[in-house]
Amino acid sequence: MLLLMAYRTYGDQPIGLSMKILTLNCGSSSVKYSLWEMPGAVPLSQGIVERVAMGESSITHKAANRKSLQQNIECPDHKAAINLIFEFLTDTARGVIADLSEIKVVAHRVVHGGERYTHSVIVDQDVIEAIQEYTVLAPLHNPNNLVGIRLAMETMPGIPHTASWDTAFSAAYMPQHTSLYAIPYEFYQEYGIRRYGYQGLSHSYVTRRAAALMNRKDSDLNIISLHIGNGSTVTAVKEGRPYDQSLGFSTCGEGLVMGTRCGDLDPVVPLFLMQHAGMARQEVEDILYRKSGVYGLSGGHIDRRDIIKAASNGDERANLALDVECYRLRKYIGAYAAALGGVDAVVFTAGVGENSPLHRERACQGLEFLGIQLDQRSNHSAVGRAGEADISTPESKVRVFVIPTDEELVMVEDAAAILDNCYDPHTFQYSFQQPGYIPSYLRFQAEVSDH
Repeated sequence: MLLLMAYRTYGDQPIGLSMKILTLNCGSSSVKYSLWEMPGAVPLSQGIVERVAMGESSITHKAANRKSLQQNIECPDHKAAINLIFEFLTDTARGVIADLSEIKVVAHRVVHGGERYTHSVIVDQDVIEAIQEYTVLAPLHNPNNLVGIRLAMETMPGIPHTASWDTAFSAAYMPQHTSLYAIPYEFYQEYGIRRYGYQGLSHSYVTRRAAALMNRKDSDLNIISLHIGNGSTVTAVKEGRPYDQSLGFSTCGEGLVMGTRCGDLDPVVPLFLMQHAGMARQEVEDILYRKSGVYGLSGGHIDRRDIIKAASNGDERANLALDVECYRLRKYIGAYAAALGGVDAVVFTAGVGENSPLHRERACQGLEFLGIQLDQRSNHSAVGRAGEADISTPESKVRVFVIPTDEELVMVEDAAAILDNCYDPHTFQYSFQQPGYIPSYLRFQAEVSDH
């Protein structure tokens, strides 16, 4: 268990038994945040600023013992969004702290850390330079991650800031025969071209939770974890360690169908578009990152709820988008079950994975030969963040779970452990791996008023 022991100092800030930790997750067009009290990982506030720099921006803010609210406030860039978050956290009526000086640590989600960073670390100049260096591999995320770090460090100087890497979970453990491409080895040596894997914070949380729910050690299990949202990945975890992952070198051209990103794609397609359609490199990149996925297939829908509704009303393009997306999910489950030599559990998480019974049903359809049997009633009742659910039948040889993800909790416990000098990324035991753990989002929901 996480133990915060004697008082220490970082700069002029005391770190000890009690401290507040802020998490910042600067996405491509959003900023998620949460504030926690340690020890005990008590959530105090959480929220999201959406449609940053897109027009019609809004903030959804929730705080313990406060009424939740949503407000339309224009945020022309990520700096404006973060400053808005600071304002809401310290507001007399809406906030939970009187001043930002109450925050003793800021934990930042960073998408890409390459091979250089395979676990959470204190942010220093080397870390900042690495984030900048890996921007070429995560152009939608790393630049905004860096904006958040720099602004937070300017606003709250003299306290530690930590970076938790989305690539770390897979990049640290995937063996070379699953992580290397069959191109000249020199390209890996010189440029680091390999498969890294993404959304590791989420996969780390839900696979460990699945093991806890099965009363098993994660080192004794093979688990396939599907994070399905606007960005989607599937990770094959062999005996507690990532073995393979659907996203590879970049966040676009491999793996599952995503909201606007293409997933698996013949590498000649971009070359063809540039040569025969007269497209510039930037135009092709924009298509693959922002205009493909279910958005491109359906003719303009990103939200899966909209796609499902359109398909039910006879929209052939929407139905095609669902067919392609769900086939890809099923294909990867089957492939990874073979790669692992058998699977003990399949886990669905993230916005679509947690809330779409249709995606889960179609992803598992026809996989009975692998021992996967879905309980239809349990599947259809498992929506929203109502809790963790086993949606497989009692006869199913493979357990199928819906587990709401909690990336922020991983970031918070990593940060606290780093500062208390008890963080070993290979052996560290999180609170959510312990018997009797109650998910933080359930504890937080009980404290928030919607009226």
